[in-house]
Amino acid sequence: PPQPAGAYTRAIKSGQLIFVAGQLPLANGEMQYTGQIGADLSVEEGYQAAKLCMLNALSILKAEAGSLEKVRLVRLGGFVASAAGFTDQAKVVNGASELAAEVLGEQGIHARLAVGVSVLPLGAAVEIEVIAEIG
Repeated sequence: PPQPAGAYTRAIKSGQLIFVAGQLPLANGEMQYTGQIGADLSVEEGYQAAKLCMLNALSILKAEAGSLEKVRLVRLGGFVASAAGFTDQAKVVNGASELAAEVLGEQGIHARLAVGVSVLPLGAAVEIEVIAEIG
């Protein structure tokens, strides 16, 4: 699981819920996708960035829960660094949603939001946050 990039923890448990801090498209500590979708990157590149963010979130959930078999996604928040006029945030965040369903099956189906923003930490193209329940 990736380590926090600031003064926070990667996840907090509260009762049966795990709140995972926002995950960026990092691999081996290196940012893989930077810039704005619709200007610097395509929707497909954004989709891949969202998948990588979700992969990082799943690794944290596995570490926190001990196994992904016990995890049910409740809510996924997707933030997309978007060029002016870009409106396909949902298509980008589908990368995270579809990976969650692929890995967790029905337990990966979740409520969601997909928001366009002008800039994200460290220049990331996408950031994904997750709330999950441990059963």
